[in-house]
Amino acid sequence: MALLACILVAAFLVWFLFTCFRPRNYPPGPAFAPIVGNLIYYKNRHKVLGYHHEVWLELAKNYGPVVGLKLGRNLIVSVAGPEAVKEVLSREDFDGRPDGFFFRLRTFGKRLGIIFSDGQLWKKQRKFSLQHLRNFGFGRKEMEEKVTEECRALVENLSQKCNDEIFMHNAFDVAVLNALWAMLAGQRFEVEDARLKKLLQIIHDCFRIVDMSGGLINQLPFLRYIAPSASGYNQILDVLTRMWTFLQETIDEHRRTLTPSQPRDLIDAFLHSMSINIDESFTDDQLVSLCLDLFMAGAETTSNSLGFSMLYMVLYPDIQSKVQKELDEVIGRDRWPNLRDRANLKYTQAVLLELQRRSNLAPMGIAHRAVKRTKLMGYDIPEDTTILTNLYSVHMDRGIWKNPQDFRPERFLDENGKITVDEDNYLPFGYGKRRCLGEALGKTDMFLFFTSIMHNFILEPIKECPPDVYPYDGVTLAPKPFKVKLIKRI
Repeated sequence: MALLACILVAAFLVWFLFTCFRPRNYPPGPAFAPIVGNLIYYKNRHKVLGYHHEVWLELAKNYGPVVGLKLGRNLIVSVAGPEAVKEVLSREDFDGRPDGFFFRLRTFGKRLGIIFSDGQLWKKQRKFSLQHLRNFGFGRKEMEEKVTEECRALVENLSQKCNDEIFMHNAFDVAVLNALWAMLAGQRFEVEDARLKKLLQIIHDCFRIVDMSGGLINQLPFLRYIAPSASGYNQILDVLTRMWTFLQETIDEHRRTLTPSQPRDLIDAFLHSMSINIDESFTDDQLVSLCLDLFMAGAETTSNSLGFSMLYMVLYPDIQSKVQKELDEVIGRDRWPNLRDRANLKYTQAVLLELQRRSNLAPMGIAHRAVKRTKLMGYDIPEDTTILTNLYSVHMDRGIWKNPQDFRPERFLDENGKITVDEDNYLPFGYGKRRCLGEALGKTDMFLFFTSIMHNFILEPIKECPPDVYPYDGVTLAPKPFKVKLIKRI
């Protein structure tokens, strides 16, 4: 019995010490602590700096453009600066998505959907999604018409609140989602739909709980048994349960009313593909996961970007006035902006480009995974290492952008007033094969919603609830609540 106890103690000590070892030629970083790795160090620095991307930026300043940490049981490598970021985003070795408890929790314990899947399932499902979304208007004239319809509905709703004090950080939530939901589920919601607005707020809150590495629940998943609330597990599961229920109800209604020869939207097309057994990847769980990915991405990213656009227009009223002057000169007052106007609205384009650079909506991009053991800028990267790309470090690099903290649209205009964009140093939609699938819709949404509001209203700040340039932290950055007074432009 004593011998067995000694063996167990010795085995524990070996394992305990083993958790401190860095892989051979692993990128530099702080020393690993037993079991938790750099988790305590990371949490302490995050508490001080306030933002996950700032922690990784500090590490890059201390250790170089490629930094290697271990958070709990996960090896995490972060890259900063245009050279390292571009290399990761352009190489197939890093085209995988992380595989861990958090990433599987949202898709029924499996690797499903299209955001956090990879390999053949991702290729097939991405191709299918793009093909059928295009059939229902994605990237075509029909998409512009859908977005314009939502712009009109939103402006009409806001017109009824002129001279009131209204929250503007989340004013676009339902309208933006509608533009996508029409193609995905053939439905639209009223701008003031109470149930949907509550669901969207829950989703926004969920994005604040974790960071792009998967958060505490991914790094130490056993904590869900010990501290289910403190680890974020209860909150995440609550959001997912609500979303699964909402999406399953939508899918069930489609299944009851499906006409295989006449698909109305992406869900119909998916159900038809399931019925004819087109491929083993077409399952009920995959359909819910696909809808979850598209819904959550559509509900969070563009809506937050537009919230930031309103924030900066309030903070910089002179820029707001210049945008409105250009709209009046190019479009006039007797019609609405459309995509054909974009080429002639140079300053407005520059404002939107600067907005995406300065707001840094997804400062750490979407996590990648090394699909095999490989090299990165001279360092060995073990297979399955999670790779984080610090897009914030590119968009806020003082060597690339003069005074990067300043909001200055003119940096995207040349001496002749034409748009100029350095594609190597401007990556709001990512780069490479995993570039954002919704880029076309996102750009259309941004231009049409922004110009619709600027064309119809003047935004004035409310002293009691002013805009805050420091956003909420999380997987994505989000504007904090702020109020404006809308004045109808005549």
